[in-house]
Amino acid sequence: MKYIVCEKPGEFLLKERTAPVRKKGEALLKVTKVGICGTDLHAFAGNQAFFTYPRILGHELATRIEEIEDNALGLKAGDNVVVMPYLNCGTCVACRNGKTNCCTSLEVLGIHTDGGMQEYITVPISILLPAQKLNNNQMALVEPLAIGAHAVRRARITKDETVVVVGCGPIGLGLMKFAQIAGAKVIAVDMNEERLQYAKNVLGVDDTVLAGADAVQEVADKTDGDMAAVVFDATGHKGALEAGPDYMSHGGRYVLVGLSKGELTFTHPAIHAKETTILCSRNAALEDFEYVISILEQGGFPVDSFITHNVDFSEMISNFNSWLDPATGVIKATVNF
Repeated sequence: MKYIVCEKPGEFLLKERTAPVRKKGEALLKVTKVGICGTDLHAFAGNQAFFTYPRILGHELATRIEEIEDNALGLKAGDNVVVMPYLNCGTCVACRNGKTNCCTSLEVLGIHTDGGMQEYITVPISILLPAQKLNNNQMALVEPLAIGAHAVRRARITKDETVVVVGCGPIGLGLMKFAQIAGAKVIAVDMNEERLQYAKNVLGVDDTVLAGADAVQEVADKTDGDMAAVVFDATGHKGALEAGPDYMSHGGRYVLVGLSKGELTFTHPAIHAKETTILCSRNAALEDFEYVISILEQGGFPVDSFITHNVDFSEMISNFNSWLDPATGVIKATVNF
């Protein structure tokens, strides 16, 4: 079988090897499509936290079962399945409390262990979700959308609250949709006018603000000085992460979804005066995946416009660099296997 490996920062190689053999409790999957996410882009650029090389990337997967044993889920060969790419221990304090998404020894496919940028992969049956009603494009979007759904659930948004989402990348745009579904009024903040227009014209957010020196004042003007009850950072950029509380109302919540490698600094009097609640949101849980699958089954997300670039795996290496450049208009790129 063919696979693509990131040998080191800035270098992909297309290689061949024998297909893996499933063990007891595992399924052999045919990978049909892989979504490219910010983690993959950062890994290629050499600035992704929790990462070692060489590594087969890919954790946003559309797959079909090739081989599987009898199982409690009733899954069988030929079924389409979504992979929840988080391998947890099941016994640590986080897992015992139902927070498997932040297991103390968590391994994520494509980051800590090899992922799905290969024709076949074996994974535990326990991380599979049936997706017979979804097509390949929809299946490849479940994981990134689940991250946004999890962050919105963490924030406990109530109807008519104002939400600011900083970052109109794939995670941020997903966040906006699920915040809307929760009943929030959404303001999108980004440096890219085209992304802001997508948020406004396709997702229907209430307002947009171009990031810059006047952004905080613009949010103040649009909220009659109240600012936002909830602010999400979906950039992972140090400067943006540190500025997030400036958009937040007194008594508000600040949710850090994007991940930065370094330290963050906040002015304590400023966040203390607002009695700021700071939350981190990591990955997603089973209920988030199930929720996203149900939304996609209902046609509740603009999949076709969201996937802006798609290539076959033989063309991935030659196209990958272009996906690092916002000028290409990329929102979500996918690779067919």
